[in-house]
Amino acid sequence: MNALRQQPRVALLAAGFVLLGGLVAGCQHRAGTTGARVGIEDASSFGSAHETAFMDTLQERTFHYFWDLCNPQTGLAPDRAPTPSFASSAATGFALTAYPIGAERGYVTRAAAASRALTTLRFLWTAPQDTSASGAAGYRGFFYHFLDPETGTRFADVELSTVDTALLMAGALCCQSYFDRADPNETQIRALADSLYARVDWRWAQIRPPTIGHGWTPEGGHLPYDWRGYSEAMILYVLAIGSPTHPVAPEAWSAWTAGYVWGEFQGQEHLGFGPLFGHQYTHCWIDLRGISDAYMRERGTDYFENSRRATLAQHAYALANPGGWRGYGERLWGLTACDGPVHGQHVIEGRVRSFETYWARGASFTGTNDDGTICPAAAAASLPFAPELVLPTLLAMRADHGDLLFGPYGFRDALNPTFDLRERVQHGRVVPGRGWYDVDYLGIDQGPLLAMIENHRSGLIWDCLRRNPHVVRGLRAAGFTGGWLEAAEGDS
Repeated sequence: MNALRQQPRVALLAAGFVLLGGLVAGCQHRAGTTGARVGIEDASSFGSAHETAFMDTLQERTFHYFWDLCNPQTGLAPDRAPTPSFASSAATGFALTAYPIGAERGYVTRAAAASRALTTLRFLWTAPQDTSASGAAGYRGFFYHFLDPETGTRFADVELSTVDTALLMAGALCCQSYFDRADPNETQIRALADSLYARVDWRWAQIRPPTIGHGWTPEGGHLPYDWRGYSEAMILYVLAIGSPTHPVAPEAWSAWTAGYVWGEFQGQEHLGFGPLFGHQYTHCWIDLRGISDAYMRERGTDYFENSRRATLAQHAYALANPGGWRGYGERLWGLTACDGPVHGQHVIEGRVRSFETYWARGASFTGTNDDGTICPAAAAASLPFAPELVLPTLLAMRADHGDLLFGPYGFRDALNPTFDLRERVQHGRVVPGRGWYDVDYLGIDQGPLLAMIENHRSGLIWDCLRRNPHVVRGLRAAGFTGGWLEAAEGDS
């Protein structure tokens, strides 16, 4: 993707539909309805009052990225802020996931959270779906990668994105399970979420079955790429296989895992994927602890442990710092897709360095993309996997970089201590003697940070999706067994 992230993700890597919604088993958390922070009990506490206070502040500020900035008429989430931007389907999925957290933590009332979720889902359901090149939000139940923030229709010439739609549907199903009361608004939330998910025609996206394609455009038809091999698209396959109306065959999971590459990096054996977001996104919603598919059963492990090892490997990579980037170490690590300072080569301290703007940064045995740019959310969203490493790093980032990095919506997207040239950058700002700092927050980084901190603290989102029959059906059809899945209610 370029700096504006207007290209298909592959560069990185209707009214009248029958409402199927009914009561879906809820999350069994005590709901925060008064605005006081008493709605949820933390299963994993932090070591000190200072650590707890910091994480409280980080979560609440990050939540307000979505609460303050989503369009009040459409509910769509901005791709970035404060730089004006298009809306993002994936970020909107994370916004829908944020609202239960806000209600439980007392940042907003449950009624307010339900109202915001309902506004979003109602807009998504009624937004135009057709083959026109402009004026539509999607087609066949899928949504365009980026949308006009005011109208909610296709932005420029972006693709209809299968994986971004999956992230959007995951947020909708999260709301479906969380808002489980007989209240009229909550009843509508469940019905709309069910109908939105049921409308997605996953089979249509199988242009080269059994795998699922990346996307489609009105001008060129289906894109010439399929999702095959370990990445953030795991959630796509679970939801596609679990569909009650247009399910892909379970063989799609075998085709997906056939592209896996197992190897070793920094002393850790795991599935290869460089950017940490690929090891985090599916875990934002699905509790993969103790359940395994055929691929992981053969290796005696599960996807949660796989992500833990990938996190440990990235931490070790930063300590080794083979590129000699400034600041890398215990107090600064985490590579993922994020903003960067500039595209091109520059001489720093007599050494030619290559830098990028928005880029899928990462490090693995499959390859390394590293220009010295660190994304705080890369470490933060790995909190459940390695809290003993992540928490001290987040505290250190806050202490070392202060308001340059930590602002009204939590951690800004990225920083690069190596790039301290006094020249114009394409994004962000250079602080002499300190390096480059982003000025923006990105929705697809804010969302995983918020969700994974909450999953570590209380398991809220995991609990909700464990009780969602669509997710349970998808996991079982993909061959997952063990753990909580054995006793889960849903299709066998």
